[in-house]
Amino acid sequence: MQKTPSKLKFKNFRHPAFRKREKPSLVRLMQRFRFISHTQDQIPGISRIFIIWGIFMTAGLGLAINLYQLQILQGAKLTQRARNQQMVKLRPFVPRRLVVDRSNNVLAVDRPVYTLYAHPKLFSQSPQQMAEQLAPILEETPAELAKTFQSRKSGITLASALPEVNAGRVRSLRLDGLELIQKYSRYYPQKDVVADVVGYVNMDRQGQAGVEYSQEELLERSVPTVELSRAGNGRLLPNHAPKGFLNFDDLRLQLTIDSRLQRVARTALQAQMRKFQAKRGAVIVMDASDGSLLALTSYPTYNPNEYSKADISLFRNWTVADLYEPGSTFKPLNVAIALENGAIKADDMFNDPGSIQIGKHTIRNAGLNGHGQISIAKILQTSSNIGMVRIIQQMKPTLYYNWLERLGLGQTVDTDLPFGVRGQLKSQKEFLGSSIEPATTSFGQGFSLTPLQLVQMHGALANGGKLVTPHVVQGLVDTKGQMHYSPKLSTSRQIFSAATAQTVVEMMETVVSVGTGKAAQIPGYRIGGKTGTSQKASPYGGYIPNARITSFVSILPVESPRYVVFAVADEPKGGNAYGSTVAAPIVKTVMEALIPIEGIPPSQETKTDSQLKQ
Repeated sequence: MQKTPSKLKFKNFRHPAFRKREKPSLVRLMQRFRFISHTQDQIPGISRIFIIWGIFMTAGLGLAINLYQLQILQGAKLTQRARNQQMVKLRPFVPRRLVVDRSNNVLAVDRPVYTLYAHPKLFSQSPQQMAEQLAPILEETPAELAKTFQSRKSGITLASALPEVNAGRVRSLRLDGLELIQKYSRYYPQKDVVADVVGYVNMDRQGQAGVEYSQEELLERSVPTVELSRAGNGRLLPNHAPKGFLNFDDLRLQLTIDSRLQRVARTALQAQMRKFQAKRGAVIVMDASDGSLLALTSYPTYNPNEYSKADISLFRNWTVADLYEPGSTFKPLNVAIALENGAIKADDMFNDPGSIQIGKHTIRNAGLNGHGQISIAKILQTSSNIGMVRIIQQMKPTLYYNWLERLGLGQTVDTDLPFGVRGQLKSQKEFLGSSIEPATTSFGQGFSLTPLQLVQMHGALANGGKLVTPHVVQGLVDTKGQMHYSPKLSTSRQIFSAATAQTVVEMMETVVSVGTGKAAQIPGYRIGGKTGTSQKASPYGGYIPNARITSFVSILPVESPRYVVFAVADEPKGGNAYGSTVAAPIVKTVMEALIPIEGIPPSQETKTDSQLKQ
């Protein structure tokens, strides 16, 4: 029997199924590669061109789309962006307009000044030598300057507003380590004389008080912003600059103020304020024909060139911004109201026993004395409180209250000076609900107004009965004096008839000739006036003990009234501090200057004392 081998060897055995799964040999791989290469070589050349053409078309289309977006869709935006990179916007500096008085005297002007910097590290001389040369120009001692030079190595401010003349002196020294930077600064050549009217501008050149604040639009020249092209190195080119863009007008703001009269008023006021140690005072001169203010000054005041050193309360002109009770200076206006309504006649007589009982209140004359039967003129001459109560009692309280409102009490004065405040008048219900209210109002108490408003009301007596707008701005004029713009003022209102106004002015004349206003007499001139010495109202109600406000108002000339001159002193000290002793002498001094300035001729008729007494 044949034996089966223990192990079969399949080395040479290849089943057909197994041969199909056999990995290709290297020869067969080479053959396949040659076949593929041969097949690729058969692709036509035009197909290659088509592929390349497609690639270029796609790129071109993308480029066209991008160009469309840049040129059409974003063209304007990109053009503006490019222009912004090449152009620069500038607003040329143009000086603020001058402020001049009615005679063209400069009250405010922009002038070039310089900031002087020191850089000690660049000095070619010793700090002591530098200090000795600069000290006379900077008005400092060499020792102080030398010490200043030791504080820092660079950027030391030696002067922030060096005048152009002094800057020239610094340049002439030709010293190393100094730097001058030019700028413009507002300068007030009259210093504190007209500060209450003109005001000042701050470091940002913005008006903060006076007409510098209220007339900002007229003082600032309108200069358009211009675009200049810029070269690659940053240098500005005038290619796109409009013609004449650096030119500006020569207009200036002209005021109604007369600097000569203003200076006289300020000097007279200052002297009396110091003499009587008053808290404050003011003088106002108005041309009642149109409301032009020829002088308006307060004390104390400030120097607008050094406004940072002043008390901020002085920036608000108190003749416009503060209220007070006018006292007896309001009596002529009450007489005019009563005459205008026919409640009294000019020759009426009234009994003044010295005191009168109104409800629970007793009203007395200031001198605690009676005058018996007296005329209306004598009521003003003696400043009789009882006489005024008698006059107002002839009117119905409702009618009287309506007239006070018509006169403007409880309202704000329409003026071009800033920070005006509304006067205080009790409500009609409160006024009519107590008989004491009309009585105290008759002699100027129980209500309040500004000094300027009192002058406005007396102006109605001086101009034939019209309530005019007190103002200081005349308009914009050029260097030849031609007016280019004049502000439109409120239309004047006829309050009293011309006959009533003249009658009251003539009664006021007796106050100066034979009454309490004798201190205001000027030989050869007929002057009407009224003194006022009133208690000072407390902001908390009632009156401040031993505090008074003294004042005097005058109208001249009596035969042809036109000017109102007013002076007021707040809390003068001394037992002899009255309207006749404190304020009347101020008014007289101002009138003595007003007469030659305005060319007021002497009165053609001067009444004797016997003719004036009634």
